[in-house]
Amino acid sequence: MQQPFTLRKFVPDDLQAVMQINRVCLPENYTDFFFVDLHQRFPETFIVAEEDSKVSGYIMCRIEVGLSNYGFGGLIRKGHVVSIAVMPQSRRKGMASALINRAMEGMAYYKAKQCFLEVRVTNELGITLYKKLGFEVTRTINGYYSDGEDAYVMTKKLA
Repeated sequence: MQQPFTLRKFVPDDLQAVMQINRVCLPENYTDFFFVDLHQRFPETFIVAEEDSKVSGYIMCRIEVGLSNYGFGGLIRKGHVVSIAVMPQSRRKGMASALINRAMEGMAYYKAKQCFLEVRVTNELGITLYKKLGFEVTRTINGYYSDGEDAYVMTKKLA
């Protein structure tokens, strides 16, 4: 089946659309500098989805160095999904899955060995999606969100 949307790398002209999606979909909002900085440092992992020539979803990530969430010895490169959002009218079309998969390809470009993200413990749809994509809950962070809600850290090994 043909996807009703296309994916491409974020470009600076997308900033206002991405910030609008962030405001509509998520309680955590970022400065324009934050978006631009992530794009400049990790362009391969900042992806937008377009539907009817309009940006309807995005994912932005960064590459970090840290200990493996799987207990491998030593430091490794890890892709961190900082933010992902899809406009309500564009959901249930595979857009979020496609964004995550494309971002993980970008993480491999930066030689990341695993991908991780934080998700609200009450976000059942998100947790279900991430599990379907091969992520597993590796720990819980108490009070992670500004409203005090806990987060699961979900992790996936990259090929």
